[in-house]
Amino acid sequence: MRRHLAAAAALSFALFAAGCSGDAQESTTAAPTPVTSAPAAGSADGSAAPAVSAPTAAAGAAGDAALSKDTDAICAQAARTSTSFGTNFAADYQVLRAAGKQGAEAKSRATEKVDRTVDGYAFALLDMSKLAADPTVKKALAAMGAQVTALKSDLGKIDDEKLSELHAKLDKACGKS
Repeated sequence: MRRHLAAAAALSFALFAAGCSGDAQESTTAAPTPVTSAPAAGSADGSAAPAVSAPTAAAGAAGDAALSKDTDAICAQAARTSTSFGTNFAADYQVLRAAGKQGAEAKSRATEKVDRTVDGYAFALLDMSKLAADPTVKKALAAMGAQVTALKSDLGKIDDEKLSELHAKLDKACGKS
């Protein structure tokens, strides 16, 4: 138990340090501007009802297209996602280890939480790989996503060393090694 606690602490520190080791000024992208609603023409009873406009799929696709050209933004987002995953996984895995003593239901809930965390990270990596225009970044993110998906079958293999390898792969693809 102490080994896992020490590994979780080291992992959190390593990922935090790796996340902070990027350029001093990271590229960011602005969020899409929300569509404003305009008042509709008066209704039959004389009251005015606001027209509601929902963002369209085309607007989302345009944002994705713009982001796909910004490799630095994708790399920065992937680094933030990796750091966040390391922190969340370490906490969730500690809860899972402790849940074994609390009964089958607690262990089942903790296992589901860890699985969701791992699935979310793998999905994010694979999704970013689809957006990336740079072939090296695209390939690295896809490989990382596949590797994380494969590790889900044996959560004990996800440790600070494995996460450091994943982060190093990302750093290399993004030119930060």
